[in-house]
Amino acid sequence: MPPKKNTSKSVEASTETVKRSTRVRTSARQATITKTEKPVKESTKPTAKSTGKSTAQSAGKPTVKSTTKPTATSTKSTAKPSKMATATKSTTTTKKRKADEEEEKPREIKRSRVAQPRQAKPKAKVVINEAPKAKLNVFVCGEGSSGELGLGTAKNVIDVKRPRLNKLLSAEEVGVVQVAVGGMHCLALTHDNKIFSWGVNDQGALGRETEWEGGYKDIENDSDSDSDDEDSGLNPRESIPTAIPATAFPEDTVFVEVAAADSASFALTDDGLVYGWGTFRSNDGILGFDASSHVQRTPTLIPSLKKITHLTCGANHVLALNDQGRVYSWGSGQQNQLGRRIVERNRLNGLQPREFGLPKNIVHIGSGSYHSFAVHTTGNVYAWGLNSFGATALREGAGDDEAAIVHPTLVESLSNRNISQICGGSHHSVAIAGDGECLVWGRLDGFQSGLKIDTLSDDAVIKDERDRPRILIAPTPVPGINAKVVAAASDHSLAIDADGRAWSWGFSATYQTGQGTQDDIEVATVIDNTATRGKKLNWAGAGGQFSVLTEPASM
Repeated sequence: MPPKKNTSKSVEASTETVKRSTRVRTSARQATITKTEKPVKESTKPTAKSTGKSTAQSAGKPTVKSTTKPTATSTKSTAKPSKMATATKSTTTTKKRKADEEEEKPREIKRSRVAQPRQAKPKAKVVINEAPKAKLNVFVCGEGSSGELGLGTAKNVIDVKRPRLNKLLSAEEVGVVQVAVGGMHCLALTHDNKIFSWGVNDQGALGRETEWEGGYKDIENDSDSDSDDEDSGLNPRESIPTAIPATAFPEDTVFVEVAAADSASFALTDDGLVYGWGTFRSNDGILGFDASSHVQRTPTLIPSLKKITHLTCGANHVLALNDQGRVYSWGSGQQNQLGRRIVERNRLNGLQPREFGLPKNIVHIGSGSYHSFAVHTTGNVYAWGLNSFGATALREGAGDDEAAIVHPTLVESLSNRNISQICGGSHHSVAIAGDGECLVWGRLDGFQSGLKIDTLSDDAVIKDERDRPRILIAPTPVPGINAKVVAAASDHSLAIDADGRAWSWGFSATYQTGQGTQDDIEVATVIDNTATRGKKLNWAGAGGQFSVLTEPASM
């Protein structure tokens, strides 16, 4: 039997135990003592729980077990905790483990449900334009020294005096359905949705790569050769009609129309989008294609244009008509051909397509080199742009070198005449009125009107300082022509009549009239040669120094 220990010492030990219970729990023994002193349930067993209250009891009235068997109690308390202590420890450990696991595991934050934006479905393509389907035979005449006739590289393609069938654009192999004529290049839309281009590509008007390592011949000093088939030295990549790579456009693009300016080209799609390439020029040189591109050498989408139904080009500007009868203009505005004032220091603003001062419900648009027209659904005709020779049919400023019509202005002499087509050259214009009346007006001194000048009344003309008729200000019909199509270039004009015959007049120094002579054609004359005789021609286009005619191909 173990010896009895002093009771006071047991009290001191118990007091020390209480003190230790307040310390930080750093050992298993301290944890056991602390748990022993926690007052979960009052018990007669001192080892079960002990708190501050039990400490007071221990100090004043020690328990029997503490006094009688201190060693046994101490041993039991240290070596084997009571069941309650063990359970409490187990519960605490479990809770601690769960707490640790919860700390390690990221807490899931409940978020309020926010409506997620639905991914926009691709918009279904809405077709508003129909592509032409009839295949055409293409005839060309005039100057071809830069490949603008598209006849290839043979020497006899330089000066073509009368219309010649272009076999490189045969209906069987190529199948052209529409042609556009620019200053020195052409475009052709084919039945299988390709765009062919040929001519001058200095500023990217052809929309494709035409670099050529071959040399060039001096055509003027090589005129003694007897062979017409001898190589002309022309760049074959420019003089041979070639398709713009299909990879230049998105898949499923369907073209319905092409249009050409002097150094720029455009293509309209069936859903009303417009692609363009090349550049615009001003009096000072290259102006640019848009605000960010000096020269655009490959086709690019013009994103601001939507639901366009028709395009027409001047020398360095474009008009676009949409399905609501609204008109947009862009390009060079130096002659006010855009219908909106362009300040010189901000001239690049003109390269952005914009609406201007026209009423809605325009049904037809037309352009000259530096002036423009629009026909309203009511029959009213509006004109604006360069007017130094009365090309707008307005008397305002006509005869002054810098005269211009800044904003669209009603032309009373053309209004209510059922104008179905209207176009112009540098300083003259041509239109079809009523049931085929071919109207002309503008400059006279280069025979641009196709009329006998000495038969014109004084009221219809403006004379120069020598009292010679200089400007035909009143739209006047050309005798003998029941027109279906008209075209005009710098200083010559063409018309296709109801019988499918081609007429021409004006400047002919490079055989652009197709009349076989370099003398100016004073009055409108039928083009009569073997290639076109008896043909039912249906379209004409006039370039700077050449002309193009087409007829439906008999397949």
